[in-house]
Amino acid sequence: MTERAGADGTTGTRTVPGGGGEAATTTAVVSLGDGWENSDGDGGGGGARRPEDGAAKGVVTAFGQSLKTLRLREGLDRQEFGNRLGYSASTVASFEQGRRIPSPSTIDRADEILNAGGLLRLWKEEVERAQYPVFFQGMAALEKEAVELVSYSMPVLNGMLQTEEYMRGLLDMRRPPLDEETIEQRVASRLARQDIFDRRPAPFLSFVLDESILRRPYGGKAVQRGELEHLLLLGQKRNVEIQVMPLDREDNAGVNGPFTVVTRKDGKKFVYTEARGIGSLQTDPEQGVLAAALYGIIRSQALSPRESTEFIEGVLGSL
Repeated sequence: MTERAGADGTTGTRTVPGGGGEAATTTAVVSLGDGWENSDGDGGGGGARRPEDGAAKGVVTAFGQSLKTLRLREGLDRQEFGNRLGYSASTVASFEQGRRIPSPSTIDRADEILNAGGLLRLWKEEVERAQYPVFFQGMAALEKEAVELVSYSMPVLNGMLQTEEYMRGLLDMRRPPLDEETIEQRVASRLARQDIFDRRPAPFLSFVLDESILRRPYGGKAVQRGELEHLLLLGQKRNVEIQVMPLDREDNAGVNGPFTVVTRKDGKKFVYTEARGIGSLQTDPEQGVLAAALYGIIRSQALSPRESTEFIEGVLGSL
């Protein structure tokens, strides 16, 4: 367990559960204000880690140097390598200079093209971790191990549920504005987290959405329609349940805001919440049990999955 000072001078305790093993402690709370802003959607952890920040810079820079060395060994210029990889020469330059983080599938493809024999693949885990803020890295690891993930969302969708257009709509609204490279990186990292829907064995995934989310036209009406259609498709998956909390409900146990509970294969539960610039990953078993119970109450107050599907269809039909 390590203690780290946040950007505001406060300190927080960091525990990152790893592998299927024990967390460093079962009572710590991650609460780090490392100068990161809320990344528009759940904890969306979705915000990609900018490689020029903190320890990530060294990892991404070293990977980029390795990539460049192997490319030159193969006698490829950036344009030719980019064509084979499916990216522009400028994007390849961004990878090599540590200004942009490639996806795991891109690293796999680069390893093949450059006949690296697995040398680039060795970087995948570290490079992938580098795209997330320190406060979300533990949660990102847990999502990969989850046998169950339940989440209450407001005022924006959980990053796992967002279409690419919805993500861009949220990121475009940020003030001060984000540069295009940062937006691209954040979109890529958020999309990567959605692999959880196709993982085998399939984890159980449950989401309760505040009605206000469905009615806000983030990115415009076309984006809103696409997002609603996407939710209807996700709701058809056998391991996914989506429910709506109507605005006219007099009782809503989720008044304290959004949160996510992840259950690992060993039965341990972890609670993640995120506010502007601060993420909190609670590993105290009691807090996990209480949060899971709270989510159960929220689910009981919301519309059933079938009713929610009809509700979302109604909102879509009204656009």
